[in-house]
Amino acid sequence: MNNDVIRELGGFDAPWGKQVLIQEVGYGDGMTLLRIRIREGRRFTIIDVDADTASTWGNVMCGWAKDR
Repeated sequence: MNNDVIRELGGFDAPWGKQVLIQEVGYGDGMTLLRIRIREGRRFTIIDVDADTASTWGNVMCGWAKDR
């Protein structure tokens, strides 16, 4: 049986008709990851990252946005 727990954290529309959904996924073994789901039409890209990767990714994105 699947004991995974998925919690929706937020979502938004992105350029070019993409939809982004951010979720927290808690696995039955105690591991928790951040899931980024990008929908483009019928195609989905799903990326699961750990806290360190999410932090690095977020810092890079915030730095880029500040320069704009």
